Amino acid sequence: MLLNKKNPEIEIGRNSSLYFALGLNLMLFLSWQLLEYKTFEKDEVDIGVVNIEAQVEEDIPIVHMDKLPPPPPPPPAIMTESIEIVENEEVVEETVFESTETSQEESIVEYEVVDVGDVQVEEMEEEVEVAFAVIENVPIYPGCEGLSREKAKACFQEKVQEHIITHFKYPEAALEMGIQGRVSVMFIVDAQGYIIGVKSRGPDKILEAEAERIIKLLPKMQPGKQRGRPVKVMYAVPIFFKFREG
Repeated sequence: MLLNKKNPEIEIGRNSSLYFALGLNLMLFLSWQLLEYKTFEKDEVDIGVVNIEAQVEEDIPIVHMDKLPPPPPPPPAIMTESIEIVENEEVVEETVFESTETSQEESIVEYEVVDVGDVQVEEMEEEVEVAFAVIENVPIYPGCEGLSREKAKACFQEKVQEHIITHFKYPEAALEMGIQGRVSVMFIVDAQGYIIGVKSRGPDKILEAEAERIIKLLPKMQPGKQRGRPVKVMYAVPIFFKFREG
């Protein structure tokens, strides 16, 4: 037979939670007091107060300097007059001033009578510039001689196109950068048949330079004529720069 030795009235663990809460609160209170505790030094501390003592300034004695009197003015100069009497025996010739005015009878300017036949009139040739579409006689491209006006005009345009195709070269820089497009070129066939005044306008300077190079290689032509006189003829032509991809 086993006997129960425990006393039911004395049980230690039944109030353990209460004791734990009280102990925890006590420890928190003590920790808070330790954190809030402050100490102060009781020794005297030099706060660096500067004591400024009044300095006694010594009085500087004032010394009076005796001024020297100004120098006396110089004595006045003594002017002596010397009068010499000369006998008036020298004869003085008087200068006669003649009047420069002219009378009404005198002619101021002598006019030279010039005959009309002595005057030479030079004719000034005007710089006439006529468009290709309205010129009476178009410039004659080499190989287009002896044709009518309409046929000579068509031959000129055909020869210019053949010249462009023959001398055409796509710039390598434009190919590398993928530049293409239309370049409008304008040039003038002067009164002697030479190509002058080449101008261009296009999408890039590289294409413009190549188009101008081609046009400047055009041969010398017979100049165009307006009313029987050689004149400058202006002509425009487009040049297309286009490459095939792939």
